[in-house]
Amino acid sequence: MKSVVVTGIGLVSALGESLKTSWKNLIENKSGIKLIQPFEELESLPLAIIGTQPAVLQTLTRLAVSSALADAGLISPLPDCGVVVGSSRGFLADWEKFSRQIYGNKQNSFSPLSFIETLPHMNAIATARQIGATGIVLAPMAACATGIWALSQATMLIQTGQCDRVVAGAVEAPITPLTITGFQQMSALAKTGAFPFDVNREGLVLGEGGAIFVLESRELAQARQARIYGEILGFGLTSDAFHANSPQPEGQSATTGIKQCLQRSNLESSDIDYVHAHGTGTIRNDEVESRIIQNVFTHHPYVSSTKGATGHTIGASGALGVAFSLMALQNQILPPCVGLRESEFDLNFVRESSVNNIKYVMCLSFGFG
Repeated sequence: MKSVVVTGIGLVSALGESLKTSWKNLIENKSGIKLIQPFEELESLPLAIIGTQPAVLQTLTRLAVSSALADAGLISPLPDCGVVVGSSRGFLADWEKFSRQIYGNKQNSFSPLSFIETLPHMNAIATARQIGATGIVLAPMAACATGIWALSQATMLIQTGQCDRVVAGAVEAPITPLTITGFQQMSALAKTGAFPFDVNREGLVLGEGGAIFVLESRELAQARQARIYGEILGFGLTSDAFHANSPQPEGQSATTGIKQCLQRSNLESSDIDYVHAHGTGTIRNDEVESRIIQNVFTHHPYVSSTKGATGHTIGASGALGVAFSLMALQNQILPPCVGLRESEFDLNFVRESSVNNIKYVMCLSFGFG
């Protein structure tokens, strides 16, 4: 099995439109969340929005992909490069617009070609076009675990020799009327802000953004003398099928996924220095996730969630988490759990960014089901 390393990262979030800016603001304990009313028919809500209006998925993706290639020192076309780009909400904003066009007036301006360009896999296809790739293209969708799944698929492509280089990650533009209304109906949205693991946490705050990575075999990266952020040692993928949107109370399946990851990485739980938690700020997720971390990592590694800074970027959240984890490795700085003031959980939370000796990190990502 080939070793898989990360040689480029492109990141865009409400913290900044570049990896460098987002990381700088994160370690300074800043948040990109603000109270905003993006749609006149809906009330104001705390949202992690990049500009003044909800972002367009294609625009965010192109920016993240371009940044990742530049960071890796690569120039397109890259015909032999694989592409694995996922999204949970996909082109939902466009579909809602189509719906308004079809049912909101008598003149039907709906275009079949426009519809084809917004099918769930088309963002990955657009990335392949952008970089001139003519090989395998995958477009995973796994709710909020999409980013982790995309990186796992890309890792497998390189480990098994199907590709030597893959552009992979996830991007999300989830601030739409239907997404907001859906999460409100579930009573999952916060009313004032995102406070992961806090005793007064209210729920999640929707955020837009994404992270795209250049993954390469170690041999290829070393041959071209590329900078290496870190190595992907292993991963774990499970589903609990417990409930449509509630985690299994004891976190059994998630625990199995973590143990899979450790086993495939040839590590013990005690080897992990830092856990980038999913940490949505919802009552149930933080409670169950804390129980999982306490049970598996009895040596009290450092823990933080970055959703208090970026908001919950849904399918892209795991990709952002991996990007921040790699920056922690690169800079030997632990990112803070922004928004955490008083916790009810006995975990070793990072309250302020700090320099530390970090060798192994694990990123957790949980999606509905």
